[in-house]
Amino acid sequence: MPITALSVFASLSFLALPLVMVWGWLRWVKRNEPSTLLSTLFVVGFGLATTSELLAISMVLYARISGGFGFYDPVLMRIYAAGMMLSLVGLALAVVGLWRASPLRWHAIVCTAATLLYWFLQAANE
Repeated sequence: MPITALSVFASLSFLALPLVMVWGWLRWVKRNEPSTLLSTLFVVGFGLATTSELLAISMVLYARISGGFGFYDPVLMRIYAAGMMLSLVGLALAVVGLWRASPLRWHAIVCTAATLLYWFLQAANE
């Protein structure tokens, strides 16, 4: 039962994350403060979360077009590993830069944590 609830949460976050990411990138473009090292960490972390989300979307589209992946497909396992690493490094950078106020502060934390949860749940459901 808990795995099912987490899977539903991961699916909903998969659908909502692109909207949150677009909102975050728009906030970052509209910022009026100069860039610092810590704010650059937010941008890099958020960029990694965006890349991870694009990888997830690409994986789903490819699976739909090609008829899906086989059970424990090596390519799929590499995609899971790459998505987890992108999200994990993005989360680490977002946490390091958390102490400085920035338009992307909470977007980076939420998006990287949600993409990391998505990859873990997808791998667990394999």
